[in-house]
Amino acid sequence: MSGGGEATALGGATARRALILTASIGGGHDLPAERLREGLAERGIEATVEDGLRALGSPLDRIALGGSRFHSALGNRLFDLEYALIAQVPPTRAFAQAATTRLGRRGLLRRIADSGADVVVSTYPGVSEVLGRLRAYGALTTPVCSAITDLAALRWWAHPGIDLHLCIHPESIPEIARIAPGTRVVAVRGFSDPAFLSPPPRAAARTALDLPPDEPVVAVSGGGWGVGDLLGATAEARAAGAVAVVVCGHADAVRAAIDTRFADDPSVRTLGFTTRLPELFAAADALVHTTAGLTVLEAIMCGCPPISYGWGRAHIRANDRAYARHRLAAVARDRAALRTALRAALDGPPLPAGAFAALPAAADEVAALSGATLAAC
Repeated sequence: MSGGGEATALGGATARRALILTASIGGGHDLPAERLREGLAERGIEATVEDGLRALGSPLDRIALGGSRFHSALGNRLFDLEYALIAQVPPTRAFAQAATTRLGRRGLLRRIADSGADVVVSTYPGVSEVLGRLRAYGALTTPVCSAITDLAALRWWAHPGIDLHLCIHPESIPEIARIAPGTRVVAVRGFSDPAFLSPPPRAAARTALDLPPDEPVVAVSGGGWGVGDLLGATAEARAAGAVAVVVCGHADAVRAAIDTRFADDPSVRTLGFTTRLPELFAAADALVHTTAGLTVLEAIMCGCPPISYGWGRAHIRANDRAYARHRLAAVARDRAALRTALRAALDGPPLPAGAFAALPAAADEVAALSGATLAAC
């Protein structure tokens, strides 16, 4: 497989165009889509990133986006209920999958046809499910790739009709193979900032971020929406004697609440959305993160021990069980457990460097899928 340059198809045809469908919910789907677009552009492939929920059309886009109001107790309970119905109860899951396809197929097929794409990639499970069904039914002839950024609970991410499943954790492959037997499944790099593959030394990262060189540092993150018990995580980091850097994403109200609570504590720093996570994770002795996903892997890539805490909702519960089973992250279900996990992380060494750079590039896999299509034309 090529490590870079222009991607060539079987028989020498050049791959041309890709459509990447995401969902503008937080940043966990948009950012991998943009990284893939950049990787494809480096290989001479024109890729367009669009909101797949918009392509599915009303009312599906409003339903999905409305489910993203995670800062209230009622919203969290509704999210748990929604997840149980669409993912855990087979009859309601089957109904939801069929209804989503029926309601969204026309708009999705129209958008794919208008794009002229040689391959379609989805970074959002609700869109991946519909694409897989359309491909299995023969309604969609363009090959489809699902870009999977969760570790577990992959029922909507994976489908037998999808041609190519790309995942960020090799540990996800058995689950994907059970859901979609006979499909190509590859663990890849390329959905994160390339800086995660070669993070700076801890001392250099702390200097760049103006962090103390000799004190413990804990990063706290609530994902793009700033959800979960960030206040509690910050308090526990400070109780452990660590400087706390709290990433609040787009949640300005959450950031303001933390700033108010710790106004007299210079060892608490808050950030909004930031592109400096490679430096932050390289600088930190531990990460406390609430929403699973790609961020946990990015901390591991930087040698920063991750702790999943503070928002054990819906699919996060299944991911937490998988983190514990595969020993990829510590899981703290309450503040007492978080206290123990932080102590272990702060007392222990950084994680060993992984061989992430040796994984195939996601853009190469997508280019090959697109190129194979062109060669068959």
